[in-house]
Amino acid sequence: MTLPVKTRSPHLVDTATVTGWGVDADPQNDPTYSIRDQSADQGLTRDWDRPAIQRPDVEIFQSIEHIRQPAVVGVSTPPRGVSGAIRRAAFRYSESHWFHWLMLMGADRIDVVEGVVDDLVHGHVPNVPGEMGIRAELKHNKAGFAKKLAVVGGLSAVGIALLARRRREHGTREVVIPEAQVSEAVADQRPSHREDS
Repeated sequence: MTLPVKTRSPHLVDTATVTGWGVDADPQNDPTYSIRDQSADQGLTRDWDRPAIQRPDVEIFQSIEHIRQPAVVGVSTPPRGVSGAIRRAAFRYSESHWFHWLMLMGADRIDVVEGVVDDLVHGHVPNVPGEMGIRAELKHNKAGFAKKLAVVGGLSAVGIALLARRRREHGTREVVIPEAQVSEAVADQRPSHREDS
């Protein structure tokens, strides 16, 4: 078996011209070595004191795999609304269960909708195209944006055509009423004439 020969490409970078290239090549000058070699580290011994635990004033979800929370937790976006209820339910499952992660992803999508509704309630119209990065997409990935636009346009056209066809089929349906019911309905609508003598 012959291995392919590595060819020199004219597009390869000359590493001698890159500042800092190979800075960690010398094991005697490896800045991460002290992290790997814990023999001189006195921090993680039996006498090590756990840092003070943060006392959050919002609900913090905790995995069922862990017996305690880490020393520092994020409190900037506490759970709220339907998305918070879904996240609360997700943390009843193990992190190894796919349903845990599906529920968390679904809660993220619902949280986006809740955020838009919250913006509208407070009188702020969100800039959805700007937040989706359409300007950057147009600047840096015009072909990808055109493809996405074509897919969305095509799917929208198919959906509208299917709805129009369904409406046309259901809208022109004739209703057949038996003749006996028609004659009864006509007889009921005739005014009764009484002659008073």
